[in-house]
Amino acid sequence: MANKKRRKPTNRPRPQTPVRTADRAERDEATEARPPRAPRATRNGGDAAAQRSRAAKKDLARQQREEVRRIVRRRQRTRAAVRLVAVAALVGVGVWWFARPDGPPASTGELDGLLRSEAPWDANAELAADRADAINLPAHGAQLAMHIHSNLRVFVHGREYPVPVNVGISGSDIASLHTHTADGLVHVESSTVDEFTLKQFFDVWGVRYTDTCLGAYCVDATNQLSVFVDGQEFTGDPTDVPLEEEHVIVVTYGTEDELPDPIPATFDFASIDA
Repeated sequence: MANKKRRKPTNRPRPQTPVRTADRAERDEATEARPPRAPRATRNGGDAAAQRSRAAKKDLARQQREEVRRIVRRRQRTRAAVRLVAVAALVGVGVWWFARPDGPPASTGELDGLLRSEAPWDANAELAADRADAINLPAHGAQLAMHIHSNLRVFVHGREYPVPVNVGISGSDIASLHTHTADGLVHVESSTVDEFTLKQFFDVWGVRYTDTCLGAYCVDATNQLSVFVDGQEFTGDPTDVPLEEEHVIVVTYGTEDELPDPIPATFDFASIDA
């Protein structure tokens, strides 16, 4: 077979396919116009986002509950202000009587029969109905819209002084805040649903109770007035402690070393007859 001749290499450049400039420009424009593709969330990232969403929903729900509570408190303050205005109007109508030479002496603004003495304190119930009216306490009533119980215990210099029987009860007059026993069980029995406070109970009892004083005992450099609810110290104004269902409230006066140990936090509410 005859040997094939080998082609000599050539240095001539191969022809290149012409670039379609117009097509490329169109593709570039389409690529630029296309919105960037969002990165895919990883599984862990998705879980974290879901957790943040649930936390945000819980926080929003909590804020809504707080707003409802603020609205309720605001309405209650408004009702109290309306009652005070009504009382002021009645007082204005009766000014002529108090201005008479033979009329009764001017009021000092203090509740009738208020005790500023040292413990123990008796039920002091003779003028309880007058004091309840003076603080615009809702009436007891034959039909009760509210009936709950709290437990109150009082300690002075480490010694417990029982809340007496029949606080708020004088004959047929029964205040909506009262006691039937000497174990500190406070009955909240009202013809209307409302918020009741520890201050109101002490007012019905007729024992001085402010943010700094209990009866004859007032805060000084050594002694403090403290309140505990279910074993936890109440850090707000002690007169604003709410009377709520089956709460154990402990009022103490004295030094820190004289606090009861442990702070009472339980009561047998199951034993209540009525």
